[in-house]
Amino acid sequence: MLGAIADDFTGATDLATMLRRSGHRVSVVIEGAGIRPDHADAVDAIVVALKTRTAPREQAVADSLAALARLQAAGATRFYVKYCSTFDSTDEGNIGPILDAISDALGAPRVVVVPSLPSNGRTVYNGHLFVGTDLLENSSMRHHPLTPMTRSRVADLLRPQTAHAVGEVALPAVRAGADALTHALTAGTGRYIVVDAIADEDLATIGAATADDILVSGGSGLALGIPGPAGSDDAWAAPRDAGGVVLCGSVSRATLEQIERASRTQPVHVIDADAAIADEPRVVADILAWLSAQPAAAHPVVCAARTRDDVEPVRGGTAVAPVMERVLAAVARELVVSGTDALLVAGGETSGAVVRALEIDRLRIGPELAPGVCWSTARAFGRDIAIALKSGNFGRPDLFTQAWELLA
Repeated sequence: MLGAIADDFTGATDLATMLRRSGHRVSVVIEGAGIRPDHADAVDAIVVALKTRTAPREQAVADSLAALARLQAAGATRFYVKYCSTFDSTDEGNIGPILDAISDALGAPRVVVVPSLPSNGRTVYNGHLFVGTDLLENSSMRHHPLTPMTRSRVADLLRPQTAHAVGEVALPAVRAGADALTHALTAGTGRYIVVDAIADEDLATIGAATADDILVSGGSGLALGIPGPAGSDDAWAAPRDAGGVVLCGSVSRATLEQIERASRTQPVHVIDADAAIADEPRVVADILAWLSAQPAAAHPVVCAARTRDDVEPVRGGTAVAPVMERVLAAVARELVVSGTDALLVAGGETSGAVVRALEIDRLRIGPELAPGVCWSTARAFGRDIAIALKSGNFGRPDLFTQAWELLA
């Protein structure tokens, strides 16, 4: 069985989606939840969803090692450390410290570093990470409030985070085939080896070349090169869509475009940041009242912003994002308690807040909505619901409109 450790909740479902596509029966376990033997026996891969991307380094390492121990106890024999395809981190971590701790614990002599996700425009060429046609440092990630990415060479991003050497393998070695790549990896120097990949076929080659490695690392794309034994999971079933809601904490360019497209046919409510800072419970009640006035099948959207002009990180000395996350999580809880069967949540931090508020401990992965985005089912307050957790930058412009067709 494959055991994976993901650094945030949307990243966990992203990876699980790719594993399902490559033929695994897969389950996502939330943070410290236990892994029951019957659940482990029913799947080929388990992904533990953590919130370690921007957590304090010591806590991130401790949580990752605890996840590793649970996966080993559940029977995992190969392991995968999953991080964002834009390598979100600072010079202090947390990717390097987590890789150091996990590779030390497993005695892994080398670990490939493969952030590429070509289907979403993330590629590594000559060791440099691209977002679409832009170098990482020239993309919108340069201005990320927590992990600003001002360099593009992956080795240069990782080296300040680890005491181990970081090597590189360029695309020609990958294109020479799995045996040649295995030789190049074996001949390489350093515990960590950044491997070029610009197409899904490259990921398949990397997967074949590392089939005997106890530990691999990367974005979700590498999962496409790790074939599973089961084929598709046709047993997945979701509650019939009777009126789901979109909850958006993300203010990324892709999410804002998705909100704009949805607004043509779906009602949209923008949270009043000043009011929320002053009185969160009242704003939650106002949102719930607005939602109750919408048609059952309208799939209304509640969002933190509709345009970049709406985005202010701080108002009156208060950080806005945590307030928005709490409001959306409280709305989600009340919706599910009152009978809503489906939620589509946009934004990694918002997804984490919602999952915690719903007291979800496990997700069963269902059909793919877009690369890295899927429906899943979860048990919340005594019944099954459908929930999709979307990274802010993922999905087509029509995602918020078209997602519901798979629940019909």
